[in-house]
Amino acid sequence: MAALAGFGNFVVLEGLVTPGEAGQTANDIAASDDLFRWGVVSLYLVVVLDVVVAWALLGVFSPVSRGLSRLAAWFRLAYAGVFLVALSQLAGISDLVTGDDYSVAFTTEQLQAQAMLKFETFNDIWLAGLVLFGAHLVIIGYLAYRSGYVPRLLGVLLVIAGVGYAFDTVSTVLSDGSPITVSTVTFLGEFVLAVWLLIWVRRRSFGADGHES
Repeated sequence: MAALAGFGNFVVLEGLVTPGEAGQTANDIAASDDLFRWGVVSLYLVVVLDVVVAWALLGVFSPVSRGLSRLAAWFRLAYAGVFLVALSQLAGISDLVTGDDYSVAFTTEQLQAQAMLKFETFNDIWLAGLVLFGAHLVIIGYLAYRSGYVPRLLGVLLVIAGVGYAFDTVSTVLSDGSPITVSTVTFLGEFVLAVWLLIWVRRRSFGADGHES
């Protein structure tokens, strides 16, 4: 997921989209149309993996609280659904800036503006979905803290990560200019959870003597 999301978001979207510059963005996307399309596909795959992760974490934390684990899973599934809707905005951008289907009805500048509007709508919907993702992480963090088999510090970091995503959404809505973004720092709990899960699964699969159990 990290590789796919990193490619789709940082390499493709941030690499090709220049906020506030509709003309430059349209030209850059048109010049790298295949790259842009593959970036969108990679993010669609992230949505699928989000569903898988929701199911997997339900199994990991159900021993702590079946009800809260289900709630966390539903929050993640809801986020995946919102993200899927957001991605539908990106899917139509390539046709706007590379195709001739709309050139009769709209000028080049109008098509470029529509493409930029689609990207901004994608961002707005995604930010709204991050509130759901943040709630998911807060619950997972609480379950981790209470579990007895997950380091309590990891639970705290997950709660901080969840609050960070919610803060970014609220900050963007309330800000008139450049919003304050904290999730680029507070996301650490997600990374640590991924590493811990890999170690934990390996220990469960192999006994202390190194043989498969």
